[in-house]
Amino acid sequence: MRFLNPQTGSYDERPSAPYDLTYDDVFMVPSRSSVGSRQAVDLSSQDGTGTTIPLVVANMTAIAGRRMAETVARRGGLVAIPQDIPLEVVSDVIAWVKQRHLVVDTAITLDPGATVADALSLLPKRAHGALVVVEDGKPVGVVTESDCQGVDRFTSLAQVMSTDLLLLEEGIEPREAFERLSGGHRKLAPVVDAKGQLVGLLTRKNALRATLYTPAVDASGRLRIAATVGINGDVAGRAEALLAAGADVLVVDTAHGHQESMINALKAVRTLDPQVPIVAGNVVAPEGVRDLVEAGAATSSRSASAPARCAPPG
Repeated sequence: MRFLNPQTGSYDERPSAPYDLTYDDVFMVPSRSSVGSRQAVDLSSQDGTGTTIPLVVANMTAIAGRRMAETVARRGGLVAIPQDIPLEVVSDVIAWVKQRHLVVDTAITLDPGATVADALSLLPKRAHGALVVVEDGKPVGVVTESDCQGVDRFTSLAQVMSTDLLLLEEGIEPREAFERLSGGHRKLAPVVDAKGQLVGLLTRKNALRATLYTPAVDASGRLRIAATVGINGDVAGRAEALLAAGADVLVVDTAHGHQESMINALKAVRTLDPQVPIVAGNVVAPEGVRDLVEAGAATSSRSASAPARCAPPG
């Protein structure tokens, strides 16, 4: 980086400015580039995590759940499930995420006999604000918040749902799905398999995004997900269980990662010879990074040529 000296108009080759700067104090001067389009830029990682964009969601209980893991992995990022979640729950979350569609959103569903109150309690869980009414696994209607306005909360969904459905076939190309949604003046549509069973929901926005992003998938083509262990208790036992459950990345996490307990925990995890990358932190100093890498925080043996990642996970 070079700083433009405002007094002489020449370029200052010093590595940093002699004074503090805020965002409003500077203008990033673009240089000549051979990149013809932003879509031509490859943002995929080379560290074994399999992300196609540089986005990792912190392992915080209020943030990192199965819904977030599904959505972020579908766009190419990675979510780390927190360490304080019971193992059986984490195993269920990993299995659930691995079963999600790479393009189609997982729909909220209710049966026709459910009430408007039931719908209103679930609709905020999706940004698109819609749920699918299903009967014998097949979509028979769609309900949005506007459908629920001005009616008694005990009204059945069969009385308020929209039944004029545009159905999209499973496997449809995102571009075609967008064109059909746009041409039909629809914001969203249920996606069904060859038997008419509901697969999920696709919105115009998600169809468009699917043409721009590449999902983060494992060797079997399923969405990726990370899981976290702490540095206390049976570290190796929890790590082994997470690996058996199918975690694609292990995160060994504590507030201050440059300490003996972290180093011992990493060594315990490394004895398992995990075939996935191990992330460790938090560390902020070069010495901390070096010590954690030496203790075992690095990529898996399957991708040993990739650089170690010891960035803070949370």
